Amino acid sequence: MIHSFQTSTIIPSDVLDVFAFFSNASNLERITPPELHFRIVTPLPIKMGEGAVIDYRLRLHGIPFKWSTLITRWNPPHRFVDVQERGPYKEWVHTHHFIEYTDGTKMIDEVLYRLPFWPVGEIFCPFIHHQLSRIFRFREKAVQAVRAGFQG
Repeated sequence: MIHSFQTSTIIPSDVLDVFAFFSNASNLERITPPELHFRIVTPLPIKMGEGAVIDYRLRLHGIPFKWSTLITRWNPPHRFVDVQERGPYKEWVHTHHFIEYTDGTKMIDEVLYRLPFWPVGEIFCPFIHHQLSRIFRFREKAVQAVRAGFQG
């Protein structure tokens, strides 16, 4: 079963600056909750674009796992898509949309995912949705806190 999660936020900065911030993989650690112990394994800097692969390590509730994503679509400064190649999900497709907006940039995150071990894995769907909500709320607050870094 495919599940979806979507969130959006208005960032009071130019779309070019917001896209540049989110397409810089080194910023991921800054906007990820510290309890996930998120670390990029791929050597930095990463040349972002279609075909780029980024490897991570993280922990959720003390359980360590590896995650690898592939950038499958790259359309600066409007959109990019990362797809899980290896990780905890059966399938994970994360589309990042950046839309010029009156007061800055509207950023929309859309995640389509399938849980492993179907049908038993579906029991965890409410927990996963809650975790995603919490992670993206943290991310929104962290982005607002570092938005001065968008310029330059």
